[in-house]
Amino acid sequence: MRNHGLLSVEILIEPNFEENAYLLWAADQPAAWIIDPGLPPQAEQIAAVVRKRELSPQAILLTHCHADHIAGVEELRQRFPGLQLYAPLQEQHMLGSAAANLSAPFGFKIVVGSADKLLIPGESLTLGPLTWQVLDVGGHSPGGLAYYCPEAAVVFTGDALFAGGIGRYDFPGSSGQRLLSNIRTQLLTLPDRTVVYSGHGPTTTIGRERQSNPFLHGEPLE
Repeated sequence: MRNHGLLSVEILIEPNFEENAYLLWAADQPAAWIIDPGLPPQAEQIAAVVRKRELSPQAILLTHCHADHIAGVEELRQRFPGLQLYAPLQEQHMLGSAAANLSAPFGFKIVVGSADKLLIPGESLTLGPLTWQVLDVGGHSPGGLAYYCPEAAVVFTGDALFAGGIGRYDFPGSSGQRLLSNIRTQLLTLPDRTVVYSGHGPTTTIGRERQSNPFLHGEPLE
């Protein structure tokens, strides 16, 4: 578990795609969010931490709707009745389509029921005393979102920005130019000390990526 002032973050790593799911809660309050629950055993692991910490999950937040980031949604909805699903507006079609969410090309079918709330960039959300900003990081996927909390100085970027890398842009609906533009305008404008929680790999900071990420200093992307 990691602490950022009032915010606590538990990281759960799925072994096949090494996808990061996150469990968040604030100021010792029971209300919690789950970000990007993926393939087994992540949902079970998340549920175990919920029980251990005596939390009350309120919502699942999706940074984007690729299969490895949504696979645990329905299991968690069954485990926690009333759990809300927040998803990017531009990617709502991907929830119910194994082709669009890229599970079919990998030889398995993942479909998820409709979202309870569809999010767009510019919205604000609250978790306990903390306010979050919804940022546009589309490019890896059609409508990818990041979730930024100024008070805690953290941002959850999904597969847009990694430690030393950026998301793939060779999928249907991807755009390398848009991804890089959004990273520069939406993420690199955040304070240097902002901790970046990515969809895969270790944490980093905005300042570190601004200085040393090779994808941000090379040739323009196609």
